[in-house]
Amino acid sequence: MNVLVFIDHVDGHIKKASLEAASYGAQLAQKAGGTAEAIALGNLTEDLATLGKYGIQKVHQVKNDALNTIDAQVYTKVIEQAVQQTGAKVVVFSNNSTGKLVAPRLSVRLKAGLVAGAVALPDTTNGFVVRKNVFSGKAFANVSINTDIKIISLNVNAFTISATGGTAEVVPFNATVDAPKVKVIDTTKASGKVSLTEADIVVSAGRGLKGPENWKMVEDLADSLGAALACSRPVADAHWRPHNEHVGQTGVAIAPNLYIAIGISGAIQHLAGVNRSKVIVVVNKDPEAPFFKAADYGIVGDAFEVVPKMLEAVKKVKASS
Repeated sequence: MNVLVFIDHVDGHIKKASLEAASYGAQLAQKAGGTAEAIALGNLTEDLATLGKYGIQKVHQVKNDALNTIDAQVYTKVIEQAVQQTGAKVVVFSNNSTGKLVAPRLSVRLKAGLVAGAVALPDTTNGFVVRKNVFSGKAFANVSINTDIKIISLNVNAFTISATGGTAEVVPFNATVDAPKVKVIDTTKASGKVSLTEADIVVSAGRGLKGPENWKMVEDLADSLGAALACSRPVADAHWRPHNEHVGQTGVAIAPNLYIAIGISGAIQHLAGVNRSKVIVVVNKDPEAPFFKAADYGIVGDAFEVVPKMLEAVKKVKASS
């Protein structure tokens, strides 16, 4: 069973989520006795041959300026051609914004079963069963795909990147590329040193900080941990922080390895966007804050006293390492 992995990129660089998808696809192919190949659209500055380190044997690249702008319909038709020519029986996407746009369309065109939000390799002992998150990460569902071609979109940070070494063969792929119907007039990039959706660590704060003038200590903690910054919805609505940092059900859904919530009560709408985090640490002076029920570790205390001590502890660990 051959696997084709879609490689997503930004500013010419492969996204971390695509490395997770590559590792996932390679292990799936090995498990099924097939080969793992990849498809990359548009111009990249990063060497695609490095995908060999993650188990990809061949990368099909379609260099066309029309593909530098994401048009879901155009992308879908090009990937469909790649699936047909490579004979892939499984297509793997990352369940990010691009994957959510393209995977369902490809599913319709190929008449392929789709599982969006996968969190583990399929169980192939009796069919092809994929585990995924449901109910905003509160439960799991095991979904059986019975179609000839199968499509999986993998949740970000749900699968460990596995680098085994090697070099992938990069070959040009001659595809029919339609003129995009989407025209990008302007682009506003999200601020922040670390991408929120792909960060391993996220430091978030809420109204407990009392005002935007107090955000410096949160920024310092995030910088010391190499973390991305985030905030609750009331903070974004009050314009203390930009809306692209808002995490929750109506904001960005994230799944970091570590989520630190400072001065956030933990309303159900906020939890829906962060409950896939592997470890949650909560700092709140209210011992009855709902967030403590979801936390792996909780600190009852004033953020203005606790955060400086956390920052000091991080600096000590770094200095001794």
